[in-house]
Amino acid sequence: MKPRIGVLLGDPNGVGPELAAKLLAAADIRERADIVIIGDEGILRTGEAVAGCHVPVRVIADLAEADFPGRELPFLDVPGIAPEDVTPGKATKAGGRSCVVALRVALALAKRGDLDGFCFAPLNKYALKLGGCPVADEHIFFAQELDFDGPFCEHNVLEGLWTTRVTSHIALKDVCPLITPGRVLRAIRLAHNTLGGAGIASPRIGVAALNPHAGDGGMFGREEIDIIAPAVGQAKAAGIDAHGPFAADTIFVKARDGQFDAVVTMYHDQGQIAMKLMGFSRGVTVSGGLPVPITTPASGTAFDIVGKGVANPEGLRQAFLLVCRMAEVRRQQAASRLAAVV
Repeated sequence: MKPRIGVLLGDPNGVGPELAAKLLAAADIRERADIVIIGDEGILRTGEAVAGCHVPVRVIADLAEADFPGRELPFLDVPGIAPEDVTPGKATKAGGRSCVVALRVALALAKRGDLDGFCFAPLNKYALKLGGCPVADEHIFFAQELDFDGPFCEHNVLEGLWTTRVTSHIALKDVCPLITPGRVLRAIRLAHNTLGGAGIASPRIGVAALNPHAGDGGMFGREEIDIIAPAVGQAKAAGIDAHGPFAADTIFVKARDGQFDAVVTMYHDQGQIAMKLMGFSRGVTVSGGLPVPITTPASGTAFDIVGKGVANPEGLRQAFLLVCRMAEVRRQQAASRLAAVV
């Protein structure tokens, strides 16, 4: 059985709709999974016009009406924004609200087991806030809507290399107090488990230092000695293939050369700068740790190029392919657990 995957159109004022149209117009993508499009049909039509392509769809009111496989993709029409409220190139309350509405529908379907996972075209965090998102970012929102209280964090993926972090969307001045042995160990474990959920059985995990030159023996800070190294040791004792801490300015060279499957960094830009330099248009963001696979391109809404038809769909394509693979692995793992019980 193919995985059943939702595809959301992203912020209507960004490049998301045109990226989604380019993705879904590709025949090989439509064959990869049982796809359900979730969003506002008018926004998809706008994206088609910009992208210069056509997506064959059949509008449905309920997922029970979906026909798999069919020549037309089922489109769960969730009207979220009036045509006159679409403002290309701007973060607006109306645009953010439309994303919140579509996400809530997708999360409810995934929570019920009606979707094996979903990917979404780029969102804008400020627009989400304006539109009623009650928390700092979409990943926290996902966890709340799924009633999930376990560890989770954004992961970024580029051609087989994964990265996650101990701290995420916070001010840089607030990072150091949050670098604790427990939080570092949790990030390492989360990376290990998330990669396992993507079919990587024994991931090799490199852990970044916090300070320049990994502290240089304590001259530039003792976090590596007192906090990070002990956490790596605990991970090793638990059977995780973890290594470090390595200086942040060299760890991604090692990872790029194949020494690691994942890198755990201490803060947001420590990993994001490296990953986006290596492949901005191909990167994928995964909401790691959640009970449902959720992915999106690592690039953003690109308000500056909306409507020009030049937005690159490769990131969304990779996000779609990855969520399909993660959904299939989870199915296989669930079947194996069931067989072991029986």
